[in-house]
Amino acid sequence: MDEQTKLELEAAVFRRLVDHLRGRTDVQNIDMMNLSGFCRNCLSNWYQDAAAEKGLPMEKADAREIVYGMPYDEWKSKYQTEASAEQKAAFEKSKPQH
Repeated sequence: MDEQTKLELEAAVFRRLVDHLRGRTDVQNIDMMNLSGFCRNCLSNWYQDAAAEKGLPMEKADAREIVYGMPYDEWKSKYQTEASAEQKAAFEKSKPQH
């Protein structure tokens, strides 16, 4: 596979992942962190890091809006729930792996 095709496929996969996460507002970031060690915020941080590596300044809020599909504060007010004691305990237990 040539590099351009690989790049295009990786970009398509990223877009599909972001679309999937936008549709799964029932899945909380803490659940993602507990199960996989990353969440939507991590993904937006990685996006911001990639932009910086290319010399493109990007604010955290802008990167989060790309991932969330709306301003982060709006997403939080619509979809984020308070983490349960069990979720918080699992996060603290798995924290060194993040």
